[in-house]
This record gives sequence, C-alpha cells and structure tokens, in this order.
Amino acid sequence: MSPRPVVVLCGPMGSGKSAVGRRIANRFALSFRDSDADVEAEAGATIAALFAEHGEPHFRELEHVAVARALAEHDGVLSLGGGAVMDPRTQSVLAEYRAAGGLVVFLDVKVRDAMLRIGSPGSRPLLEENPRERWTRLSSQRRPTYLRVSNLVVATDHRSPNAVVREIAAHLGLTEPAGADDTESSGA
Repeated sequence: MSPRPVVVLCGPMGSGKSAVGRRIANRFALSFRDSDADVEAEAGATIAALFAEHGEPHFRELEHVAVARALAEHDGVLSLGGGAVMDPRTQSVLAEYRAAGGLVVFLDVKVRDAMLRIGSPGSRPLLEENPRERWTRLSSQRRPTYLRVSNLVVATDHRSPNAVVREIAAHLGLTEPAGADDTESSGA
C-alpha cells in the first residue's frame, strides 16, 4: 500500500492552512508538506516570480503536478495552495484520496480574519490590486469547490490555531500527547 497523507488542508488565502498544518504535524509527530513550497522548490522560483515570468496557467500546471505527487508519496499533513482545488485534475486526485478514506478539511474563514492574517499581500500575486475585494471575489468563486472536494469544514474565524488543531485531531481520532501546548490564542 502506498503512503497517503493523514489529512489534506484546503481553503482560501489566510484561512490558516500552513499554520494549522504545521501545528498538527508538530503535535502528533507527523511530517508537514505545503504544495506551494513544493512548487517553489521544483521551479527554483517564488510563486510571485512564476506568476510574473510565466503566468498563472504555468503555475497551475506545476501546482497540479506537486499536489498529485504529494498525494501519492506523502504520509503526513498536506497543505494546498488556495487555488489548487480549482484544477479538475486536482479535484479528481482529491476525490480518489477521499474515496480511499482520506480526510480533506476545508478551513473556512471570513474576509476580515483572512486580511488580518495575510497582512501585506506582496508575496501573493492574486492579491496585488485591491486585496480585500480580490480576496472576496476569489473566495466566492472557489467556495463551492472547497465544499465539494472536502469531507470536513472547520471554521477558523476568531479561533486560535490550537483550537482548530484540536477539532481536526478529534475528527481523525488522534489523541493529544501529554503536555501539548494549548496556551496560544492568536489567529490561525
């Protein structure tokens, strides 16, 4: 049997995918993988540079390959880029993962919390102009797909990353290790 991620996190920019994913991985001694980081490592360039030099379609192709590869070979926590789920091929591999018993979690967030978490959108090429309006439009367009590809929705608004981790861990049946840090109260 090939490895498969314990959990896959999807959602819009600022939903807490990386923060929550790293905490799940650290708390339960799992590896963490981020599809955006995989794309950057493979391409030898930042996402912003890939968008600027080659355009969004090229980036999305690299992203699909990175997600498919991670689903096939990674056995920890996988965080997807905000737009990764929009590729029908990625939707298909996520459906296969879910059909095999995998958990895809949609980290849902409202614009206010997302904007606070994102801060300066400099490294996020899709938010360069009018970030709040652009985020709202992208989120509205992508939300039906996030809901379709996921089998658990977790709201991250006004919640600490640790609260979100506890909810996902409970769904996975993971037991909190003794002495797990539960004091953090900042947003995901």
